[in-house]
Amino acid sequence: MESHENKRVRRIRIFFALAVFLAGVISAIAQETPWEGRGDLRTSQNAPPPEDRIDINHANLQALLKVPGMTPSWAGRIVRFRPYRTKLDLLDRGIVPDKVYDCIKDFIIAHRDKH
Repeated sequence: MESHENKRVRRIRIFFALAVFLAGVISAIAQETPWEGRGDLRTSQNAPPPEDRIDINHANLQALLKVPGMTPSWAGRIVRFRPYRTKLDLLDRGIVPDKVYDCIKDFIIAHRDKH
C-alpha cells in the first residue's frame, strides 16, 4: 500500500504537471491571435474617415473597385462571400491574401445590419 505521504507527493506532482501543460496550451492559443503575422493593422494617417470608407457588406462591385489595390477578382470574392462581422473576416475566411488586405484595409469598413 502507498503511504499517505507518497499519495500527497504524487498529487502535487500531478498538479504541477497539469499546471505546466495548461500554461503551454494558453501560450499557444495566445500566439494564434487573428492579427498575428499580418503586419500593422492600425489605420494609416492618410486613410479616409470611417464614414467615407467602402462598406464591404453593402457596396456593389463598382464601389469596391474604387478601393486602391482592389481588382475585379477580389471585389467579386468579397461580394460572393458576404456577410462579414469585421473587415478582418476577409483574412480569417481566406477571401483575400495578407498583401491585398494590407493594401485595402484603410479604405474599407464592415457595417452590419441592425436587427
